Amino acid sequence: MLGKKLFEDKRFSADGTVSCANCHALDKTFADGLSVAEGIKKLTGTRNAPTVVNAVYYTTQFWDGRRPSLEEQAKDPFLNKVEHGLKNHDPIIEIIRNDPEYVDEFKKIFNIEKESITIDHVVKAIASFERTVILGNSPFDRYQYGGDKSVISESAIRGLELFRVKGRCVDCHAIEQTSAIFTDNKFHNIGVGFNTIEPKMFEIVDKFRESKEKGQVIDEAILTSKDFSELG
Repeated sequence: MLGKKLFEDKRFSADGTVSCANCHALDKTFADGLSVAEGIKKLTGTRNAPTVVNAVYYTTQFWDGRRPSLEEQAKDPFLNKVEHGLKNHDPIIEIIRNDPEYVDEFKKIFNIEKESITIDHVVKAIASFERTVILGNSPFDRYQYGGDKSVISESAIRGLELFRVKGRCVDCHAIEQTSAIFTDNKFHNIGVGFNTIEPKMFEIVDKFRESKEKGQVIDEAILTSKDFSELG
């Protein structure tokens, strides 16, 4: 599968050590198990890596929803200096155009010659792979939608009742009638993290605005400044 191959190619990073699969590993449910993601040269950002599992069902991407699609999301990590660390997408296209296997696969799938391959084709292939990363046969699914009352414990059933009723967790972590991805695809300010930045809130907001006006990429700003990342 072309998208999976691109997803796992470490050549698409400044030092040849990082692929999408570094932070979204198959054996870690397409996450990395770290509190904060690591990129090239073991550089760290300010947030952990969200899983790719069921991301196809999300209406926005990234923890702050700044991208509307998997295709748009896939472009950003390549250019983030603490992730893949590239200055632009040109090295990716050069690698692909000089790899006979890639050239052949892009021709088969997109019906284009190597000179016509662009980053839009690359991220479309990656996103197509990510749309296949779906889970929906968990014990909860079999209990909730399959009617099998034996697959979860009595303790779990009591917890589910709390989740639904007294805790009102489902107000945000939705369980729909036919499926559940445990999100309402919205962003709710519950105040977590604001204690740290509250005393200097206006200063941080002003600095963030200045960064945007100077042309700093939002993705880079968020992952290189803990204060900016707490703004949501």
